[in-house]
Amino acid sequence: MTSRTVSLPRFPLRLPPGGRVGLLMLLTLFLSGCGINNIPAYDEQVKAAWAQVQNQYQRRADLIPNLVATVKGYAAHEKDTLEAVVQARAKVGSVQVDERTINDPKKMKQFEQAQAQLTGALSRLMVVVERYPDLKANQNFLALQSQLEGTENRIAIARRDYILAVQKYNTEIRTFPGRIWHSLLYSDMKPHESFQATAPNAEQAPQVKF
Repeated sequence: MTSRTVSLPRFPLRLPPGGRVGLLMLLTLFLSGCGINNIPAYDEQVKAAWAQVQNQYQRRADLIPNLVATVKGYAAHEKDTLEAVVQARAKVGSVQVDERTINDPKKMKQFEQAQAQLTGALSRLMVVVERYPDLKANQNFLALQSQLEGTENRIAIARRDYILAVQKYNTEIRTFPGRIWHSLLYSDMKPHESFQATAPNAEQAPQVKF
């Protein structure tokens, strides 16, 4: 008895042009709903937040030459304190930072240490200013005081926003389903470094009082 193979007719799946577009749209919505774009989107948020941190710290650094010159006009013999501020500002300027800094723990630590040193030097300068009533009443100094105080507040906000953005990004690449997309599509994107509080209430802006 000879066995016979029965071939079934084949009907190729053909979708009209409108159907193909609809299928593509459904696939796009499905992938978007699964968070496939979250990682690059959160990465861009981290970079934007980091740029704001840099901008605000640079704003503070730009205020220092005028601040030192004004204080020097009334307290020239406070040489050590003034030099400490100038040197700390120079140290900040010597630390090279860019987008890669947020992926490098060593660079991030250097950046934060330099900024902390400048913050400390400015705090000591504030103590010195208390000894000079005429300086505290100087209009140029009062304007600098207001700008510095506002800048310290902006720094605190920028740091907070950056920390939150990093937390969101790092959590995404370490948890489901972001962890899957990271391994499949974004394995070259590393966790970002965050700021580390080095003292109690370090996340709060220092008080700028003269």
